[in-house]
Amino acid sequence: MAGPRHISVSEASRPVLPRHAKLKYDETRKVWVILAPERVLAPDEIAVEVLQLCNGERNVGDVADQLAAKYAAPREAILADVIAMLQDLADKGFLTEIREKTS
Repeated sequence: MAGPRHISVSEASRPVLPRHAKLKYDETRKVWVILAPERVLAPDEIAVEVLQLCNGERNVGDVADQLAAKYAAPREAILADVIAMLQDLADKGFLTEIREKTS
């Protein structure tokens, strides 16, 4: 596999937090945060759930499938929301994608 990179999020994307960013639970404040050099982002509960599914192995379509099944919601609506949220994070440098090497 090649390294992570900034992405244009699509259903086939396999997103992951970059090495410099970590999703952590802040015990003091009782909230999840994304920690990055000189930046902190506090995602909402749904964003945390999506980010926990984004491990570089699942693609965005897989994430949408899991959430649609869990919440009994229309897959296409979930997919559109997940893509929009992940693209926003990618644009801010909080998300990259793992891509296969092409020899």
